Amino acid sequence: MPALAAAAVSVLALLAPTATAAPTPPTTKAPQPIIGGGQATSGPWAARLFSNGRETCSATIIAPTWILTAKHCVTGGGLSFRIGSLDQHSGGTVANGVQTYTHSSDLALVRLDRSVPATYANLGQPGSVRVGQNVQVYGWGATYQCGSEANCQSRYLKVANVTVTGACGDAYGGSAICARRGDGITAGGDSGGPMMANGVQVGVASTSDRRTTTAYTNVTAYRSWIQSVAGV
Repeated sequence: MPALAAAAVSVLALLAPTATAAPTPPTTKAPQPIIGGGQATSGPWAARLFSNGRETCSATIIAPTWILTAKHCVTGGGLSFRIGSLDQHSGGTVANGVQTYTHSSDLALVRLDRSVPATYANLGQPGSVRVGQNVQVYGWGATYQCGSEANCQSRYLKVANVTVTGACGDAYGGSAICARRGDGITAGGDSGGPMMANGVQVGVASTSDRRTTTAYTNVTAYRSWIQSVAGV
């Protein structure tokens, strides 16, 4: 498969599928948080991303005017964010994106139209995460495998534990952290959300097979770029 085609397939593995997609039927009809896991009780740095008013991805606020998310989440434009609320429909602060910066990996920084007071995500440095470590992944994504994951995304922020298995590539061939399912796994709508290790953000959700493995663009590998753009 050509490299560009492979990247496109990888991106679609995490975004909500089209009507022609054929996802594996869920093992149960009852919605389950983040496909396993549970509801988050904290996440003041969490940001829900809307593209042209549509709920599409997850993100984090890392500075008063800066959002960190996945590059494949910002291609639709018309970006807005609900920041600092576990409920994507209410609470927190709503701000619009006015300028977007993308990296060659699956990372994007979005500058907001105003300063937002919040608890900002602390970003990890090289060495912040290791193979075999139990880490947490967050998002408002699909709660089970359904025909259109846009219709089964969670209203409330979810969290799951996963185990780091090693280095891998993200949807654009960038440096990523691969992890295997613990008590849950990321799915459509979790794209752009954080992987947290000991309370610091080490990854941004890029791809997932929705069953056993997920890949997060390695934030620690691109700290110099993030700092050059957002100053943090």
